[in-house]
Amino acid sequence: MNRTNPSVVLCPSAPMEEGAILVGIVLADGKVAFAPDRIEVNADFVASAREGRSPEKRFRFGGVCVKSGCRQWTGTRCGVIDHVLEVVPTESRTDYLPECSIRDQCRWFAQSGSEACRVCTLVVTDTRRDSVAEAVEK
Repeated sequence: MNRTNPSVVLCPSAPMEEGAILVGIVLADGKVAFAPDRIEVNADFVASAREGRSPEKRFRFGGVCVKSGCRQWTGTRCGVIDHVLEVVPTESRTDYLPECSIRDQCRWFAQSGSEACRVCTLVVTDTRRDSVAEAVEK
């Protein structure tokens, strides 16, 4: 997939798969630290990241926005960023735009502009509770 093609719109919270872009790493405080450069996920990374907790709890990935192929699609836009902007108070948003390797193709930025960027560090793709087995491994 040509990720530098400006006509390709990217989801900034996609599942991990070979060819995805590593957008950032989830830190201990639950915020995402963004990778300043585009890092394409390869098969070795996928295999390694599948060990332990869900990769989507530890990393954020970008991939092609599949629109109606995604359960978050409202019919005209991504509902994730709309929901996040609705629930995150203004005082919890960053006052700067974090470095981001996909902003020029980002679905959320295209929809909501810089306001999406100001809450993006707070979004973790997999927020499901850990299983008992995962909790024991920690």
